[in-house]
This record gives sequence, structure tokens and C-alpha cells, in this order.
Amino acid sequence: MQQGSPAPPALPAPERGLPVLPELAARLAEAAGRSEPEPVGGGPELRTAACAYWARRGLPTAPEHVVAAPGAQPLLLALFASAGGEVLLTRPCAAWYGPLARLAGRLAYHVPVPAECGGVPDPFALLETVGRIRAEGGRPRFLVLSVADDTTGTVAPPEILHEVCEAAAAEELTVISDETWRDVLHDPHATVFVGPAEMYPDRVVVLTDLSGPLTPAAWPAAVARFPVGGAGPALRARAGSVLTAVRAELPPPVAEAARWALAEPGPVRERVAATARLYGALGAAARERLDAAGVLCRPPQTGPHLYADLGELRDALAARRITDSVELEGYLSAVLGHPVPGGHRFGDAPDALRVRLSTPPLLGACDDRIRRALEATDPAAEPDVAEALSTFGSAFSELAGI
Repeated sequence: MQQGSPAPPALPAPERGLPVLPELAARLAEAAGRSEPEPVGGGPELRTAACAYWARRGLPTAPEHVVAAPGAQPLLLALFASAGGEVLLTRPCAAWYGPLARLAGRLAYHVPVPAECGGVPDPFALLETVGRIRAEGGRPRFLVLSVADDTTGTVAPPEILHEVCEAAAAEELTVISDETWRDVLHDPHATVFVGPAEMYPDRVVVLTDLSGPLTPAAWPAAVARFPVGGAGPALRARAGSVLTAVRAELPPPVAEAARWALAEPGPVRERVAATARLYGALGAAARERLDAAGVLCRPPQTGPHLYADLGELRDALAARRITDSVELEGYLSAVLGHPVPGGHRFGDAPDALRVRLSTPPLLGACDDRIRRALEATDPAAEPDVAEALSTFGSAFSELAGI
């Protein structure tokens, strides 16, 4: 059984976000003069707004069961530090999950995902992994999953999630459900999102990073919903103590902007819908070019990323002295002109020849160009985007020798 391996040299570099929504910038500016600090865990107005956000998604919540922090990373670290035992992660998973588990002194074990999607473990592999950990004297405690998966861009079908939740319940695991990208489904009419808290309410902590989907990527803000029963109250209290110890409170202007975004007024709803359409169009166009080069990739359904498997091109890559994901990362990053993190950063074995691909770099760095793409009926047909897609496709066609 493979457990947490040494940390990769560095995490993937932060990506440039979409232009700041003017109405959101105005809310931040209005609160810039506040001198009173935001309470650790979030003030009552922010936590109440988070409750309303979840209630609109069928998850009734009371403010005392909500904790806010400056980003998802501090929240996840506080959760890992709040209880003993081992952590179960998917393979692949977000690059920051594993390092946070190690920082909290927890062993992390990766469980492979099913063929249909990423973000959730194969239920049979999950049970087998838990059994092996227990046989070795371990105490598996947390399972971190992501139904709307940032790494692969897929959404787990409800039937697979149900099997995973049954397995987690049988093993008395606390599930941490990262639901950051649940609102950015490329086709909300064709893709069904069901969260584990709807199936397994007493053992699921819902984690939502607002940075990216609701607020600018450069304004770290996140909220967590703790279960009312089971270990929920104890976990919330311990996580709050960890956040207090490191003073992980939100800056008041960011807290005010987050509160307004969680209320989902018209401009926020319109931006989220436009973002989903844009990422959907770019993801479909990028996958079309990967298919043409013989690169395997699950169809993206949410968020800005795709996860590509170049294993079918192993011989062609070897001819270029590319034999693992570390070398593949270096080659594609140089050719495409932006970071293309290899699968080794997401828990995959280096020889798997996988990379995570981002669609925002296809838009360039000019805010006006990005706004035009957000408003366009066919963003992939915009001249600058079409040129970037051509370069993208050529890079993989050249690797394949086409």
C-alpha cells in the first residue's frame, strides 16, 4: 500500500483570476476604513450569509455551525489538526491536500478514483485501503473528496457518490467535502450535483472556497459547514481553536465582499453563469485538440481545469527524452508559456505521464480581452483565444508526431 510520499518541490503556482467584478470591488472599498477586526471564524453577518447560501442549495444551516477563514487551506489545516488519525485522499487530488496533512502531522493515503470521474475514491478501493490501514494499527479518520473536482474538472455521478458515502459510513469516516466548484457547472441542465452532506449529514464537513467562483482569486476567503450531530460540534470547536492560535481571521474588507457575494445578488449570479459558460467552451475546445493528438482526457464538466493522460504517447515522448510527469511538466510549461503541473503534484506516480491543464491562460492577461470572452457567444472563436487554442493544439500534435 502506498502512503504519503515526500512533498513535491513546490505547489502549482497560483493562477491569475478573472477581472474583479466592479460591484464587488465597491463593497470592498466601502469597508476599507473599518478598523475593528473581523472575529476569528467570521462575524455573524458573514456566517448568516453562508447559511442562506447553503439553504438555497438544500442544506439548512445555523450560524453557530459555520466557520470562515482566509482561504480553504487554513480551514483544511485546522480540520486535520483538530483530530488524530490518518487522512484518505483521492489519486489524483488537489495539490495542497497532501502537504497540509503532513503539516498537521497526519499520514495521508491515496485511493484511486473510478474510471468515470475524479474527485471521489473508488468505493471498493476505499474499503480495501481502510482495511489495510487498520491492519497496520492505523486509525483512518478523514476522507477528503470533491464531487465537483478542481483537479480533473469532472463531477461524480450520484450513484458513485452514494456507494462512497455508504463505505465511509460503514468505516465511521468523517468526510470533508470540497464543494468549491459546485456552482460553475459547464452545463447545469445536463450535470447533476449531489453533495455527500445530503446523504451522510452527521459526518460531513462542507468546505467552500469563495476565491475563484464567487470572489477574485487574489482575495482568499472560505467557509465551512459543520454537522449538527456526531463529531461536528467538537470538530468545529477544535478547528476554531487552531484558527484562533494562528490568528486566521479575514480582513474586514474581504469579509464584507465575501458576505455580499454569498448573498448572490444579480451581478454575482450573472458573473458565475458567464464564468461557467466560458470555462465550458474553453474546456470543450481544449479537449477536442487533445483528442486529435491522441491524448486521453475525461470530458470537463466544471471549473477551469482538465486532467490529461499522455500514456498513449509514451514512445513518442521517450524519443524526446520525456519519461515521466516531471519532465513532461517542464516541456509543456516551456512550450505553452505558463505552468503546466505534472500529475506527481496531485498524488499520481511520476511515470503515469499526466498533467493538469488550465483554460484561463488561453484568455491572455488583458482584462479587456477576458471581458470580451466572458460576453462572447462563442469565446473559442474570439481571434486571440482561437490563436491560443491553435498553439495549444500544436504543442500536443507535435508531441504525438502528427
